[in-house]
Amino acid sequence: MLQLNMDSSTCVAGIFHNIQFDKNERRLIEEKFDKTILMLLDESAVISKLTVKCKTQQQADSVRKMIFALVNDIRTIIVKLADKLDRMRNLKTIDDEKQRKTAYEAINIWAPIANRLGISSVKDELEDLSLKFSNPDVFAHIKKIVSLKKKERDDYINKAVAQIEAEAKKADIEVVVKGRAKHFYSIYQKMRKRNKTADELFDLLAIRILCSTTVQCYTLVGLIHNLWKPLDGKFKDYIANPKNNGYQSLHTAVDCNGKPLEIQIRTFDMHETAENGVASHWIYKKGVTKDTVSASNLAVINKMKTLAKAATEDTTEDVLREFFAAIKAELLGNSVFVFTPRGDVVELPAGACAIDFAYAIHSAIGEKITGAKADGQIIALGTALKNTQTIEILTSPSARPTLKQLNLVKTTKARAKIRAYLNEHDPTYAASLKTEEASVLEQHIFAHHNHPQKSIVQKQFEDKALNTQRTMTAKIRIGDTSNFLFSLAGCCSPQFGDDVIGYISRGRGIIVHKENCRNVWRIPNIEERFVQIEWDTT
Repeated sequence: MLQLNMDSSTCVAGIFHNIQFDKNERRLIEEKFDKTILMLLDESAVISKLTVKCKTQQQADSVRKMIFALVNDIRTIIVKLADKLDRMRNLKTIDDEKQRKTAYEAINIWAPIANRLGISSVKDELEDLSLKFSNPDVFAHIKKIVSLKKKERDDYINKAVAQIEAEAKKADIEVVVKGRAKHFYSIYQKMRKRNKTADELFDLLAIRILCSTTVQCYTLVGLIHNLWKPLDGKFKDYIANPKNNGYQSLHTAVDCNGKPLEIQIRTFDMHETAENGVASHWIYKKGVTKDTVSASNLAVINKMKTLAKAATEDTTEDVLREFFAAIKAELLGNSVFVFTPRGDVVELPAGACAIDFAYAIHSAIGEKITGAKADGQIIALGTALKNTQTIEILTSPSARPTLKQLNLVKTTKARAKIRAYLNEHDPTYAASLKTEEASVLEQHIFAHHNHPQKSIVQKQFEDKALNTQRTMTAKIRIGDTSNFLFSLAGCCSPQFGDDVIGYISRGRGIIVHKENCRNVWRIPNIEERFVQIEWDTT
């Protein structure tokens, strides 16, 4: 944490983490230091108790978001990153099974968190150590290949560095040029992507050039391309288009003496951001200036800059909370993350209630729900759930879905399941739907024969016909992605604007049904093939 330039409270919390203190010891810590340390320790303890289950990418993503939801100070996450890195460095002392479990957690949870905060130095080491303990044979093979012909590669890099320094001197640009070996996990990813062994990869080394200004970065990339022929499609401008975590740099690859050579060009400030990420913008760091980072189109980094300036004059708890709230709002979006009693993480849309939670666990639980507890306290079934609550569902064999529950739920799955049940088992609900349809038809016929002007009912029928026409050219959307191949179910004939659900067919893309279509839930393995969709209105 000292290497990340963290403040004293974070460093002290790092030393004390995972230690249980009694009441007197906690009072002593507050007197000797400050209450911020106790807060960081308490939040760190909450994360330590989190049950990590990430068999799928979706589960891993939910756990990462839950970690952000659990804490109110970003320094807690920095403490936990340091803790996980320390554990990974000392895994040799535990048995093989625990080694693999810890390594799996590091690569799926903590390395992505470090990457999201832009702390590449921690991310890279976590990835390499994870590979070492999860796949030791591959790690040893890559290590052997990298160490072979070391002198030959050093000569090759030194010659390239000398040529770059000479060209920079001619252009009157002061630079720091360093050759570096790619970290092992990066090589492993390239092996998998290209289906090659480590000894078949030629681009195992790279060069990094550091300079003072953005203008010099672009001047240097021009000089590099004059020195060696650039490889097609390898130039990437992350200065004009920074990554989500604030990373900025120019990337290029050239044919240097018959071998591919990757080159990164960035300013010293950009390098600080790339290595230490969010920590490089920490509000306690001395010398915060307007030149700390220039990722002007990155909302979170801009928020950090604004709050950092404010904090140089007033480092209040309100400023700290607002600082982290910007990151949490961006990462969590319109979702809430709650626990099952076993510690599993469940992601639900904001405003979801216990009934939504029950159906997310299993449809049979949703159908039998009679009550719910949040953190041990009874809550109304329609109460909106809050982040980090532990939800317990109370059931009864005699309970059944009701129309009132249908009006409370927010998730597509819960609505579809309740509607399907009511259609099949509740005669009054099915009769009410038929009565409503007959009433609309009767009004339409009456208006057609007795009123020359268009009635409201006529307009509804015309709008429905127009929607049918729109459906022929409509698109569906899953998350932020559209242009999926899909077909409309013939049993319920969904139209543009209807509440719909979908399932993945075998060869016909996504089949779209109305939410209240009872047939969809009779499809074999529907739980595994079900996808939440909506009409694309863009």
